[in-house]
Amino acid sequence: MTLRSINPANEQILEEYSEYNDAEINQILARSVQAFALQKCLSFDQRADKMEAVAKILDSGQDKFARILTMEMGKPYHAAQQEIGKCAWVCRYYAENARLFLADQAVKTDSLRSFVRYQPLGPVLAVMPWNFPFWQVFRFAAPALMAGNTALLKHASNVPQAALAIEEIFKQAGFADGVFQTLLIGANKVEKILTDNRVKAVTLTGSEKAGASVASTAGSQIKKTVLELGGSDPFIVMPSADLDDAVQKATLGRIQNNGQSCIAAKRFIIHTAVYDKFRAALKQKFEALKVGDPMDNATDIGPLAMANIRDYLNRQIDDSLKKGAIRLTGAESIAGPGYFFKPGILENIPWDTPAAQDELFGPVACLFSVKNFEEAIALANNTRFGLGSAIFTRDENEMEQTIDLIETGCIFVNNIVASDPRLPFGGIKASGYGRELAAEGIREFVNIKTVSIY
Repeated sequence: MTLRSINPANEQILEEYSEYNDAEINQILARSVQAFALQKCLSFDQRADKMEAVAKILDSGQDKFARILTMEMGKPYHAAQQEIGKCAWVCRYYAENARLFLADQAVKTDSLRSFVRYQPLGPVLAVMPWNFPFWQVFRFAAPALMAGNTALLKHASNVPQAALAIEEIFKQAGFADGVFQTLLIGANKVEKILTDNRVKAVTLTGSEKAGASVASTAGSQIKKTVLELGGSDPFIVMPSADLDDAVQKATLGRIQNNGQSCIAAKRFIIHTAVYDKFRAALKQKFEALKVGDPMDNATDIGPLAMANIRDYLNRQIDDSLKKGAIRLTGAESIAGPGYFFKPGILENIPWDTPAAQDELFGPVACLFSVKNFEEAIALANNTRFGLGSAIFTRDENEMEQTIDLIETGCIFVNNIVASDPRLPFGGIKASGYGRELAAEGIREFVNIKTVSIY
């Protein structure tokens, strides 16, 4: 198998890589185990020094690394630069806080002394997606390595340059050989690696299908998993909202990363009292968006990452339209080279359509009208997904009720959903389980050991 790095803006092949064979994979796993024997014995200060060095490399090479992201998966260059900056932030965050998060926790019992100690597990496999090629990896790697684990990265097959660049960053920062390694392999080799006794746990960010497959295999081996899967995030707008602010953030929330984000706003649930005004303003915003060269800072939306992503989105929209949805604007492929897609809006969407039931992974907003707050919450929760959610309201009672009633891993009030190293991140239902980031994230891949001394 050959892994190809293809520029989605012009469909030109940038690089080709041969998939690692079984012997190479075995050597990588062996190095990971050997490196763990050293990594787990380092002090927090020693690990922190290396993680701070990673942050410095990211800062100094921001433009170079951002270019890799833009050329390899099509995100606008200014967004790619922001992604690299956020990776440096998460590295510094855990360098500064890992000791505190993993400090012994004293508990008063009948023994002379009782406490909880957090210890690393060993090699952890990370199966990562293409949409945030650096951020998804670093938000796992920074806490995992600071906890004393070693990391094995199976990145998406269309971003091999990003995968190899990340491996090189950790080497340059002074982490020992084998602490962080990239596996250039296809999805068909993940199961064998996961069943290898040397791999102690796995984290996956990706589709429901991939998550179910990995969870099933890991479960048969009694191995810890963390899954961050898809989302169909509700974006509720109530009559008391600042409508101009809601429309501006709705636009940003839907088109971020060319619409290819699990936490992008997707289902816009609008109270009838403000529906027409919101609809008209959002349509105007969408039609003013510039689609084009992602290296141009004036571009709002670059190409979708792959041809199959574009084609699947087209099928979802076509199916929804055939069943009665109405295309308000856009929502169609753009002819010519590259995987460009015109941002669009659907409304009057029947409940048995992909636009209502599934995740549309591209710059397409789905509008729903509701008569009251209770109907808004019911519609927001009527989905198999449960990742992020947002509500725009200035009514304190509506804020508090939404926080209690919404069935998602996070709720943002008067803002779009975003991940932050200081806050735990993850979902429920078909959006996965476990948490990344904050104290909760670093404690996912450790042995929470009870110690009691009499």
